[in-house]
Amino acid sequence: MLRVYIAVCMLAFTMNAQQPPPPEKKTPPSAKPTTQVQEVEPPEEDESLIPEQCVLNPLEASRNITAGNFYFKKNNYRAAANRFKRAACWDPSSAEALLKLAESDEKLKDRDGARDAYEKYLAVAPDARNAAEIKKKLAKYPPKK
Repeated sequence: MLRVYIAVCMLAFTMNAQQPPPPEKKTPPSAKPTTQVQEVEPPEEDESLIPEQCVLNPLEASRNITAGNFYFKKNNYRAAANRFKRAACWDPSSAEALLKLAESDEKLKDRDGARDAYEKYLAVAPDARNAAEIKKKLAKYPPKK
């Protein structure tokens, strides 16, 4: 059995070695070189650095809201805010994600982030029960610079 395996491997190596190299593309001497050179950026090797492309996915948004609620209860507001941002990315019309993001940003003392999240929340849910309360909070924040 071992002899057969070795013979097959040797045969495969010799067949690959006998193949001619691919022909080189030669440009005719009459062809003019192009003046425009398009630089193509190589693909990112580290996949964690590639920005996430969010498309409407309410299921993924609800998963992130659940995880954000867990972190919020554990007083890990930075992780909660990141989860709520991802939830708002996956479902921009999620009022719950925007409200919780604003609350997390308030806990982190990120007034600009909280203001943005509250404004988006009011744009998504203008007739919410707590709209008057949110408008009062927005009035306390300094205007954007």
